[in-house]
Order: sequence, then C-alpha cells, then structure tokens
Amino acid sequence: YKLSVSPEMDIMEYCRREWRGNTPAAKRMRKGYEAVAQKFASIRRIRGDNYCAFRATLFQALSQATQLPRWLQSEDFTMLPENLLSKYDWIKQWQLRQKPGKRMGEISDEIKQYLTLLRKKWKSISEIKSPLEKQEACDKLFKNEDEEYSLYEALKFLMLNTAIELYNADKSGRRVPVFSWLLFARDTSSNPCQLMHNHLNHIGHSGGLEQVEMFLLAYALQYTIQVYRLYKYSTDEFITLYPNDPEEDWPLVTLITEDDRHYNIPVRMCQETML
Repeated sequence: YKLSVSPEMDIMEYCRREWRGNTPAAKRMRKGYEAVAQKFASIRRIRGDNYCAFRATLFQALSQATQLPRWLQSEDFTMLPENLLSKYDWIKQWQLRQKPGKRMGEISDEIKQYLTLLRKKWKSISEIKSPLEKQEACDKLFKNEDEEYSLYEALKFLMLNTAIELYNADKSGRRVPVFSWLLFARDTSSNPCQLMHNHLNHIGHSGGLEQVEMFLLAYALQYTIQVYRLYKYSTDEFITLYPNDPEEDWPLVTLITEDDRHYNIPVRMCQETML
C-alpha cells in the first residue's frame, strides 16, 4: 500500500533533502525550488507510477473545486462511450485497466461507470464549503485505489473524445490549437485511432503523459495546467502553461516537475501572493 499523495512538507526542506550536491544540476534545482517557494510554502509528493500527471492534476483540480465544470453538467455526458462506439468501431480495442480482452458492450458500460463516478466525486467535493473538510475528502478519495484508478480511466477517455473533436475540426477546415497539429504530426498518432492504440492505451501501464498530451489533458478538463519545470530554471520554459493561450474562464492548477516525467504539487500559497 502506497500513499497516492503524501502529506505536505516545507518546500525548501524538501529541496535540501533531495538536492544536496554541488553539481550544476543540483544548483539549478535549488534555484528552481527557491523560485517556487516565493509563491508556495509546501509541497506534496505524488506517487510515482505512470499516472502521476493525472493524479497531480486531478488532485489539484478537486481540492480547489467550488462548482461542477460545465462539461460535466451536460445531460449526455455519460452517454459518451455509447455515442463514440456507434461511430468509431475501433474504440472496441480500448484497453481497460487490468481487464484485457473485454467485449465492446462491457467496455461501454464500464467507461460509463467511470464517467459517472467522476461527476459524482467532483460534485460532492465541490459542494464542501470548509477548506479543511474539502482537503480531507480529497485525501480520502486518493487513498481508495479502485476509485482513483477508475477516475484516471475516465480522464483517458475524455482525452480520446477531445482528440476526436480536434481531429474532425481540423479535417473540416476549422481552426484548431497548434498542439493539435503536433499531436497528429507524430508517426505514432497520425489519427485518433493510432493515438488510442499507441499512446492512450499505454498511459498508466508502460508510460506516462508526453508533453503534447499534457495539452490534450488540459483541453479535455478545460483547465489551465501551470507547471514549474525546475530543470528549465532561468529559461523561458521554466513556467510552462498548457495550453499556452488558455481561455480566460478556465481555472488554473499548478504542478512541479524536475524532469517532465514525474509531477508533484505545490500547496499553501504564500499570503503576500494571495493579496
């Protein structure tokens, strides 16, 4: 049993423990952490499996949620698997977590359950008024492995849906964000079917999210994901936004990474920053 989200720890104390040496890399990391510490007092470590980008993003989104996002409110939200399967036969090859070889009807029902759970959890946590109780509810959810991994399956499916929408928009001549071209310019994901087979089906099993997929996650959730990329300290990419031209009404979540593979979360904004 591993904690999915570790208790908070002073950010500079964490940095001193992790980066003791005098190598150029250690010095850069310390500078990066000092910059983050101007804004946030603490850090929470995220469990390091191939779901950590999902885990960090969803934990941050839920722990500050005050309402259900618009896309989660729509009537036909849970009908998504049925609707997509009726149009795209290849979705039958969707790889359910630890359940290879499930039949198409079962896949549809299963994903519907995951989407229903996502809406239910988001709704109940966003309705909690007390910040302390909200935090406790998030901690509890991320200690329940079954529910937690079901939520990641829901996120993956939402990413597939978003990818299909962007692909179709581009094919019909509508404007799409630049990352969408990059997503489908890869040899391994020139269309949504390939994206599913070669990327989404592997997330959590043999790999995490690549850079371009962080954009896709942000679009699927309609959240801006701000990432302190510590190894990029003192470059233009130190603080990266996914997407880099976010919609004004999208909420913001903040993550920290040392290498673009593993993500942790900063917590407790410093008072002067909040003012």
